[in-house]
Amino acid sequence: MGTHKRIAVADAIRGIAVAMILMLHAIEHFNLYNQPVPDSPCLQFIDQMVWDSLWFVIGGKAYAIFALLFGFSFHIMLMHARERGDDFRLRFLWRMVLLFLFGNLNAAFFCGEVLVLYSLVGLIMPFICNLRTRTVLVLAAMCLLQPIEWVKMGLAFVAPEKLGIFDFPYGEHWMQAMKMLAEGSFLETVCANLWHGQIFSLAWAWGAGRFFQTAGLFMLGMVAGRMDAFSLTQRNTRLWGYIFIGSLMLYFPLTGLGSLLPLFVGGIDGESLRASCIGFLANDAFRGSLLSVFGSLQRFFFMLMIVCTLLFAFYYTPVQHVMRWLMPYGRMSLTNYVTQSIIGSFLFYHWGLHLVWCDTWSELLCLGVLLLQVAFCTWWMARHKRGPLEGIWHRLTYL
Repeated sequence: MGTHKRIAVADAIRGIAVAMILMLHAIEHFNLYNQPVPDSPCLQFIDQMVWDSLWFVIGGKAYAIFALLFGFSFHIMLMHARERGDDFRLRFLWRMVLLFLFGNLNAAFFCGEVLVLYSLVGLIMPFICNLRTRTVLVLAAMCLLQPIEWVKMGLAFVAPEKLGIFDFPYGEHWMQAMKMLAEGSFLETVCANLWHGQIFSLAWAWGAGRFFQTAGLFMLGMVAGRMDAFSLTQRNTRLWGYIFIGSLMLYFPLTGLGSLLPLFVGGIDGESLRASCIGFLANDAFRGSLLSVFGSLQRFFFMLMIVCTLLFAFYYTPVQHVMRWLMPYGRMSLTNYVTQSIIGSFLFYHWGLHLVWCDTWSELLCLGVLLLQVAFCTWWMARHKRGPLEGIWHRLTYL
């Protein structure tokens, strides 16, 4: 069952992650956020339900699953190269250069993409791949705990004037990019996306802790590959069961603290709070960084619960038949991710159809796009070894 089954479930989960990304981008109108308020109260209620549900389940989690499997794929490629007697590290750095180019192709259509971020963070992988597993896990934990936020928490008390060195303002770039999405021609939109869009996207990712979180997820995915954690064994069943229970036990306290802390602090007089044993919470900068850490960990543990659920569903329930249907979609994740951006920008941006639809209709429309993509992937993978962009990426990697 080993390698084949492991890759099968990874492809299925990757396909689900890419589909989730499309579903979330649909209600965002691919960053344009120009949804109208429906006249019907019933449709307003459904819109709100769709918006809240998708953000709760997918926001910050789908990309994290994608990142986890990126690290897993790195390990698989590294092992295959070692079996051939090759050193894959330098070639992987070249592969990240190619991913940077694919990311900019994607960014020309959708400025909120993650491939450029992955290509930058992925440069660390060849330098840590020979470290011991325990060391990698320690590094991953440090990244997931958002070290910059802890530095900022310290500076909030000793040198608050220096906090600005960690911030990269992007408001003007965001406004310029959004203006072109809503009013610009195709060429104007592409130019704005590649300059203003990329600057605000990377600056936002830095401020949201995505650089360190992505690095930690890459490392965890590599460790999962080392442990053969995606194969069906009794040991892995217990492992993922413990991960699910542990994530569940940590998720709710973090969610509760993140939600209640601002209300608690806001309900206490400032002088009284500063004089109490938790007076440090009166510092807005400290509290903001602490909440950022809570939010990052909260999304991380929720993502782990999703992965555990999908693994158990694949191996132990009839849901595996639906998941297997998405395997070709997962094997063509790069092609599908870029294609989503092209189709989404055509549907919602000014240079294309410029659809101004509510959340519900936008979601149903992109669900149709997803079904067409899945059908195309099934047809394509029955005739080819790799997807179109995956094939180009592979050939250029092994020049």
